[in-house]
Amino acid sequence: MNFGTGSSAGRVLVVDDEKPLARMVATYLERAGYEVTTTHTGPDAVQAARTHDPDVIVLDLGLPGLDGIEVCRRVRAFSECYVLMLTARGNEPDRLQGLAVGADDYITKPFSVRELVARVGAVMRRPRTTATVPEPARAFGSLVIDLVAHEAHVDGKPVGLTRTEFDLLAALSGRPYQVFSRRQLIDIVWDPGWVGDERLVDVHIGNLRRKLDEDPGCYVDTVRGVGYRMAEQ
Repeated sequence: MNFGTGSSAGRVLVVDDEKPLARMVATYLERAGYEVTTTHTGPDAVQAARTHDPDVIVLDLGLPGLDGIEVCRRVRAFSECYVLMLTARGNEPDRLQGLAVGADDYITKPFSVRELVARVGAVMRRPRTTATVPEPARAFGSLVIDLVAHEAHVDGKPVGLTRTEFDLLAALSGRPYQVFSRRQLIDIVWDPGWVGDERLVDVHIGNLRRKLDEDPGCYVDTVRGVGYRMAEQ
């Protein structure tokens, strides 16, 4: 493992078995002000995530020991850090599986390191909670959304949402009668400068619905050809 120098910009864990690539990515991130740890195997990545509590993990899927999917699954058991996956171009099944186990975003190889640094910056600008001042919990039927605690409950039971899933739910519930397009949700939850496949939103909405264990349209409506909104209760 290599460790960057201290910085107040945030902590990033870079995981890639291609050591020169990992070092190059780390160098660019350090120049941008981040404290960077690099590691090159799946088991080391899980241990580094426990030890260093990163804000963001840049995670390659093709790793020795444990693949990136399993690393993400294990990290999600103890951390809410943002996970940015590195995937091979056109490898959509792995990309979707990674998002399903808790990754927040992805970038395809080969990629621009500057774009990757911009993506890290975008997630670091996202607030850890949506509410800036105390706000009453939002209730939609049996679903209760507590923005201060950053928690959601259905029938009184907590729902284990990733930050991205919660942020999507917070955005939709903040204006329950508004239909949000994919682009609008990306601007709110990711960053107005985010560039990529906007179907990323559909995957996260699907994950959110499964975790809420909802019947179709119970909490989140799809407005065909337009986008998503909170369902009327």
